[in-house]
Amino acid sequence: MRDRLRYALFVSAAVFGAGVFAAFVFFESPGLGIAHFLYVAIILAAVAGGPWIGASAATIATAMYATGVLINPDIPSSEVVTMSTAIRFVTYVSVGVVTGYFANRNQALMKELELLAERDALTGIPNTRAFERAITERLSRQEPFALLIGGVDSFEEHMRRGKLHADDVLRHVANRLQHALLPGDEVARVGNDQFAILTYAAGATDAGRISAKLQGVLATDGHSVTFGWASFPQDGSNALLLFRAADERLYARRVIRRQPTVLGVSDAVG
Repeated sequence: MRDRLRYALFVSAAVFGAGVFAAFVFFESPGLGIAHFLYVAIILAAVAGGPWIGASAATIATAMYATGVLINPDIPSSEVVTMSTAIRFVTYVSVGVVTGYFANRNQALMKELELLAERDALTGIPNTRAFERAITERLSRQEPFALLIGGVDSFEEHMRRGKLHADDVLRHVANRLQHALLPGDEVARVGNDQFAILTYAAGATDAGRISAKLQGVLATDGHSVTFGWASFPQDGSNALLLFRAADERLYARRVIRRQPTVLGVSDAVG
């Protein structure tokens, strides 16, 4: 999106500059000031490319002005070598550089804000907004992957010990998950005590194995977290179906973990 906008600005600068040049050649007369509209082309280029592009556009604009003076029969050619041309060059470059500088700063600030908008304030990992984009990208590739949903068990008990304690638990779980995942895997906090993970898995069995492994890793740190999972495309063809399947498995596995002897099954059952 940002690249398309930059391209559109560059094209607009070129088209507008060419139009101003043509108008200058055919309609300019002493004192009319059509060349002042070249500032617009310089500003468009500077916004798109930064200070160096702005300065380059200003240099081109000055050359266009000088060429237009030479071509236009109503303007004395001696105007090219006057101090006004030098002043015009300086003002063109100043506008290009200053505009480009602040445009770059604004773009850097926007990137920072976008990053913050997609980060969970408590844990520092991606939030629901970022995760929705990530799963959409995975779906667009049409390659197998697994969605894991992990919920911190007995989170209400952690809350009863105080919000600071509960927040520490969430931060520790998020940090442990980040270090336990493979390169290319993605994790996000998608609920009060829930985390979502995108990882490669050939099918539901593979996803269940990864979930059991993560539960074991977290258990060694004293954190009881239950995972549900869904695999694409077996369990769903879109994000909603995958989330629903993973959430249902999460709920079922929590029941199994709380009542293993009654149900007669082990924690490894998916």
